[in-house]
Amino acid sequence: MESEEKKMAKLYFRHGAMGSSKTANALMVAYNYYERGKEALLVKPKLDTRDAGVIRSRMGLEQKCSYVEDLLVMSDEEISCYDCVIVDEAQFCKKSDIEFFVHIVDDLNLPVICYGLRTDFRRELFEGSMWLLAWADVIEELKTVCWCGQGATCNTRFDENGKIIRSGAQVVVGGNDSYTALCRKHYKEGNLGPERRE
Repeated sequence: MESEEKKMAKLYFRHGAMGSSKTANALMVAYNYYERGKEALLVKPKLDTRDAGVIRSRMGLEQKCSYVEDLLVMSDEEISCYDCVIVDEAQFCKKSDIEFFVHIVDDLNLPVICYGLRTDFRRELFEGSMWLLAWADVIEELKTVCWCGQGATCNTRFDENGKIIRSGAQVVVGGNDSYTALCRKHYKEGNLGPERRE
């Protein structure tokens, strides 16, 4: 008879504003699995067009990855060869992707650890984030700070003139050249800080 104490896998959502080291954390977790002789499957949605087939952090850590879309067509047997699934840029996932992650956790008993933004530059939820907030077993915030030193929770898009953009397409893939994290006060004020003022 199998032990009832067998540890059950969980669906994790680790979210944070831009610059909160989400990708670096994902890569470190994958390395921790590797160090213990286990294998983590790293994936990201194809919507993230930066660095095809690679997950790369702002601080220079990188590792090859597959895509969420590839994971969706893998058999349960193929997925079960891994010890964990790690998803970067999970905000770009669809509801059906999150449902598949739930299947991996509940039916295959494999942990799925998702990293992503909670909200976009308008402070509205992404589809993937919304369903992760609804269904994840564990929700953790990775912290970062605004230029003023307060906690930053607002992902802020800005133009080449240093003006905050408050409307437009939800997804415009970019980095430090077009996004920054601000506290709510400075987001509302449109204040990018002294280094970005004209």
